[in-house]
Amino acid sequence: MSRQWLRTGEVAEAAGVNAETLRYYHRRGLLREPQRTHGGHRLYPPETVVTLRVIKAAQRLGFTLDEVADVVELAGHRHGGPAHGLQARATAKLAEVEQKIADLQAIRETLVQAVDAGCDDLVACAASPCCPLPFSDLAGPLQSQP
Repeated sequence: MSRQWLRTGEVAEAAGVNAETLRYYHRRGLLREPQRTHGGHRLYPPETVVTLRVIKAAQRLGFTLDEVADVVELAGHRHGGPAHGLQARATAKLAEVEQKIADLQAIRETLVQAVDAGCDDLVACAASPCCPLPFSDLAGPLQSQP
C-alpha cells in the first residue's frame, strides 16, 4: 500500500532536487501550500513530484522561473482543457533560442576568421583593415578629442 502524502525529503529525492530547492520553489509560488503534521512537518501530495519534474524540464528548455511560474499557473486553471498560452510561450521561446543560435554562429564565424587571420594582438588587429573582429561596428565613427 502506498502512502498518500510525502515529506519534504521524499519529494525532493523522488524529483531529483534538494530540499532547499523544494522550499525555494514553494516560496516562489510554484508549488501549492503543503499540509502540515501536528509536529509541523510539511506533507506534499504525490503529484508534487510531477510538478517538480515539469519545472526542472522547463528550465532545461530555457524557461526562466518566472516563465515556468506562469505556465504552471496556466496549467492549474485549465480544468481539463488545453493549457492556453503554452503553445505561444513555447513558440516565443523557440524563436528566442533560434536567435541565440544565430548569434552564436556569427560569433563562431568571427572567431574562426580571427584564428585563421592569425590575430594575436587586439590593438594591432583593430588598427588593421583586414581584421575580422567587429571593432568598427562597435565603435562607430571616430570623433576628434578637443
